[in-house]
Amino acid sequence: MSVIIASVLLPFLPETPIQLLVEGLLYDFGQLTLPFDNVDEEYLKKPRKFNMKGLKHFMFVMGPLSSAFDLIVFAFLWFVFGIREAAIFQTVWFTYSIVSNLFGMHIIRTAKIPFVQSNAHKFVYISSIALCIIGIIVPFTWLGQVIGLVPIPLYLLSIIIGIPVLYCFVALFVKKLYEKKYGEWI
Repeated sequence: MSVIIASVLLPFLPETPIQLLVEGLLYDFGQLTLPFDNVDEEYLKKPRKFNMKGLKHFMFVMGPLSSAFDLIVFAFLWFVFGIREAAIFQTVWFTYSIVSNLFGMHIIRTAKIPFVQSNAHKFVYISSIALCIIGIIVPFTWLGQVIGLVPIPLYLLSIIIGIPVLYCFVALFVKKLYEKKYGEWI
């Protein structure tokens, strides 16, 4: 949703199709470790049926939250940092998206507080860290050049890392409200 909104409001695409495909591929590599993930014990004690209604509630709560943070990134890039060059804007968005999605994966994988009350399998942690680093490095490589990314100033890492961290705290709060309202986490 946020990419559609940004595509309408910006004078260029926030991300090119090839950048979106490479970003998705990198993120998908991170998902390959999820079959090894640790499941919270209470989910193993009592099997649960797939709840389509719960999934719908989840999408209507967490989807807009995620899109709101994406739009915050767009606003910061455009209004605060004054970035009008498509390649720099797209590079920050590409890298932010990878980091944000991998951080977000840890928030939604458990009803508990990730890293504190519930730990992912070491493979999940290793792949998340490795792919965040790869996402940050790609714009400085030949692959980055091929897909239209450019090296960015280091101060822009404040958005790439800072906003996903802020998202994690807000998402934890929203997750607690969601559980209170619906009585469970998806």
